[in-house]
Amino acid sequence: MQLVKCQGTPTEIGVQHGEEAAAAIQRGLLFYKNLFQEVAGLSWEQVCGEAIKFMPMIHHNWPEYFDEMDGIALGAEVGFESILAMNIRTEIAYGLFNDGCTAISSTSGNRTLLAQNWDWQSEQAENIIRLKIRPNSKPDIDMITEAGIIGKIGLNSVGVGVCLNAIRAKGVDYSKLPVHLALRACLDSISKENAVERLIQAGVASSCHILVADSTGGVGLECSHRDIVQLPMSDRGIITHTNHFVEQHPGVEERINLLDSPMRLARINHLLSAHNGPLDANAVEGMLKDEEGYPVGICREETEESTVATLFSIVMELHKKAASVTMGRPVESGGQFCMTPM
Repeated sequence: MQLVKCQGTPTEIGVQHGEEAAAAIQRGLLFYKNLFQEVAGLSWEQVCGEAIKFMPMIHHNWPEYFDEMDGIALGAEVGFESILAMNIRTEIAYGLFNDGCTAISSTSGNRTLLAQNWDWQSEQAENIIRLKIRPNSKPDIDMITEAGIIGKIGLNSVGVGVCLNAIRAKGVDYSKLPVHLALRACLDSISKENAVERLIQAGVASSCHILVADSTGGVGLECSHRDIVQLPMSDRGIITHTNHFVEQHPGVEERINLLDSPMRLARINHLLSAHNGPLDANAVEGMLKDEEGYPVGICREETEESTVATLFSIVMELHKKAASVTMGRPVESGGQFCMTPM
């Protein structure tokens, strides 16, 4: 996996990202051009036309994210609208894409684990990067993302971490924060509470589940274009989620496209309930290797009908401000490395 290190102002961070990851960004743009045409029947011109509907809100309310995306476009020598479209891909297709993920947060005493498998189209695997950011006046960030996208899955130097579950539901609100920028807002936060406050205030533009945690514990944010419902920790300090709503969201039409999502949620809850003794990183890594329901279990494999598979697995120990990442399906391990946002 390519490691991209950036520091400085938002524009400087973006330019460094764009220059160093230019090849992966170009490949990613081609991937999404083809995917939008195939899945949604949208040309790239139409996709960019949808993306620019967010420009006034982002420029006014989140100028640092606007500048960073503009810097990426400059560095990679591509149009700003194309970078914006990649960062707003969730909103443009109204949840048509089928990211499949299983996420866990577990807190015991002063120890918090945050983990997930990220499942997506195998063709995009070569365009995943590790992005380390050192802003001038915010926490350092270490995340796994798609090249060109400024917010994804990872942690920061004060021990705030974030995971994502895609949810397929209709509706978008152009006055609210797009999903991937909401993930970045969490990674720019100084605590779990700060992250939650920022997203509640801004709103999230489309449907997803964002699992945010720090050393004090986790909270699930089940988001739609209409509302955000908070999911508290269980009595055992655990939160789990997959790719469907578990709470009611009046006025939101959900389409559960990944029919294995309820099965994966039941399975991870069973594995957690059956676990004896303290839950540590090794135990969670083992659960993310689970293949019950193969090929569409927690550890997902491609099928004849779908090229979606687990592309990486991450386990964060937020009390240590560190994470372990396994590339590819964790049962096969395409390589493993540690992350520390310092």
